[in-house]
Amino acid sequence: MSHTTPFIEMLRNRRSIRQFSAQTVQKESIEQLQEALLRAPTSRGKNSWNFIFIEDRKLLEKMSRAKSHGSTFLAGATLGVVICADEEISDVWIEDSAIAAITLQYAAHDLGLGSCWAQIRNRAHNDKATAESFLKNLLEIRGNTRILCMIGIGYPAEVKSGHTRNQLPVDKIKLVPHESF
Repeated sequence: MSHTTPFIEMLRNRRSIRQFSAQTVQKESIEQLQEALLRAPTSRGKNSWNFIFIEDRKLLEKMSRAKSHGSTFLAGATLGVVICADEEISDVWIEDSAIAAITLQYAAHDLGLGSCWAQIRNRAHNDKATAESFLKNLLEIRGNTRILCMIGIGYPAEVKSGHTRNQLPVDKIKLVPHESF
């Protein structure tokens, strides 16, 4: 007998949303998203990450141009969150930031919000600047702080069905049975 948990159901239904309605994210929802981020697991409890919440639509539009493609959806979001960390605090700042980012996306989905990740680290803004340097200048981020990604969040203006079980790449899983060695 199989039991499906609410979390598994969420995983089955969550999709990246790139089109948002104009409805702003409520203050209570933003507070819950902030709490979710601060509860994200972090290596050795170092908490090297920092999170910048942006509601300003003009600034979100500027941020949407951080890369030549793959970040334009941010212009339609009503909330953007930049996931960054101090690379001097932890050697696994990338992993800690990625865990926080997906925690944020799961929390957003649980609140009825859509979200999409825009990779910033190791991405180009143009042939002369990185997406990270563009955002660091735009947001006045200084010091050893590095930017992993930014997440666009808002109420979905598109409907996407979850992936069916048949669409999953099950060939990526190998099961080693008991007493096989």
